[in-house]
Amino acid sequence: MAKRIGELLVELNLLDETSLERALHAQKAHDERLGTILTKLGLISDEDRALALSKQLALPLIYEDAYPSKPLLTDTVSLPFLKEAKVVPLGDTDNGFELAMADPLDQYAIDAMALLVNKPILPFVALERDIDSALERLYSSGESSFDEIIEDVGGNHLYDDNEDIERLKDMASEAPIIRLVNLIISRAYESNASDIHIEPSESRLRVRYRIDGVLRETDSPPAKLAAAIISRIKIMAHLNIAERRLAQDGRIRLSIHDHDVDMRISTVPTINSESVVMRLLEHTAIELDFSALGFSSQMEASVKAALDNRHGILLVTGPTGSGKTTSLYTALNHLNSTERKIITVEDPVEYQIEGITQIQTKTDIGLTFATILRSIVRQDPDIIMIGEMRDLETAEIAIQSALTGHLVLSTLHTNDAAGAVTRLLDMGVEDYLLTSTISGILAQRLVRILCKECRSPYTAPQELINHLHLNDYADEKEITLYRAEGCEVCNQRGYIGRIGILEFLEMNETIRQQILKHSDTATLQKIATRMGMTTLTEDGIRKALAGITTIEEVTRVTKSH
Repeated sequence: MAKRIGELLVELNLLDETSLERALHAQKAHDERLGTILTKLGLISDEDRALALSKQLALPLIYEDAYPSKPLLTDTVSLPFLKEAKVVPLGDTDNGFELAMADPLDQYAIDAMALLVNKPILPFVALERDIDSALERLYSSGESSFDEIIEDVGGNHLYDDNEDIERLKDMASEAPIIRLVNLIISRAYESNASDIHIEPSESRLRVRYRIDGVLRETDSPPAKLAAAIISRIKIMAHLNIAERRLAQDGRIRLSIHDHDVDMRISTVPTINSESVVMRLLEHTAIELDFSALGFSSQMEASVKAALDNRHGILLVTGPTGSGKTTSLYTALNHLNSTERKIITVEDPVEYQIEGITQIQTKTDIGLTFATILRSIVRQDPDIIMIGEMRDLETAEIAIQSALTGHLVLSTLHTNDAAGAVTRLLDMGVEDYLLTSTISGILAQRLVRILCKECRSPYTAPQELINHLHLNDYADEKEITLYRAEGCEVCNQRGYIGRIGILEFLEMNETIRQQILKHSDTATLQKIATRMGMTTLTEDGIRKALAGITTIEEVTRVTKSH
């Protein structure tokens, strides 16, 4: 005879005898199942209830990551019925139709679904919060407005950061909170945002999207929802919602409008709860083509010549968010072939490329850039990509790899190409090793691209021509520039997308001699420019004159270097 759910929970050390007695007394006054009573009283979690049901009924327990990516039976079953019955259709099999159920003892729901599909039902035990989340993701029309969702949350609950952890889990699993977080993410995706910033303060909760490199504030939920929203995001990213004193990192994978989107999640503690940043990485969004990234034909040829070396180091430099990783992936895509073994060490792996071995660092278990690099050299790679040279140890292993016949690609956080040399010398790398291994240094920034539908030409004023020496770039007496206006096509922003402005420092004998003399960044930059290097500013001005971007954009991203 099957054990009762209360006995099982006690046996599994998920419930004590006193709490069970309390729940049994409460059950007498309410016509509800014991598992539901225990959950409502906060004596067990939704997952505890599901685990006990799975053991009691000898049914498999299923989690949301195993649910279908697209809705099933949309023509035969209604969303209100699915929500009322707390079920999610999983799929058809030879033995019957599989169904995720919060309550597998609900015979009415089983009979109704069997009638709809004309097959026996094979129930799976599921967490109620997973079912609510899946129904919102798969079956909701998405037409609910922001205000409607906020109204659905209601004013009866205050979502306090000091809530009991199980209570926070329950609040984060309520349908309106799920819908609200899904709406925040889907709006960001539809706006082509690269990042979502969720920032609680004492009096408000601010939500901002980074669109084309610029932060823009959007509709923000009430401050009282901060704890529930942040907890929901942490649950989705499999983070510890009980830990609010330390920073945490995680990932979420979602299907938005039939597109797979990965999100990198970062939480940091603040004086007001936690700040959350979510970076959206769409699998199909990256275009691995040099010309599409903004490379001129001459610069593309120079970079490819450096990549065609069998050994050496190619560095990509620039601040955070300047597109360095995309340029590295484009270089790898150019190099990728069946004749070459390519291994990357990244933190994190942002995009997956077929045919390349990609390794994610995990510093919490000692899997750092340096420790991985020591191991992968024994994997006999031809090409190694290092996400970032962060310290002397990593730089020395990369240089040693280049000296022993490997082509190494990596990034540095410097303002310009010449600055990378100074940075490595400051780290403690010997000058003769730099001259022996570095084959080229690419520096870059990202500028917003003018909307072609609404950009507006104007004649450059003489003061601007003199200040930026625009006559050096154009033969015409009247120099035409463009300004952003805004229209329906670009959502009144005046810009659509971003493109790179770049400079490429090629290593030659003259530059090597200056490195051995420990010449400063300014000297290296001047010599490289005299030898024909196009600077970031020069490349930006050429793109502004071509109507690709504005002078204001070029000034915005280059003024710091």
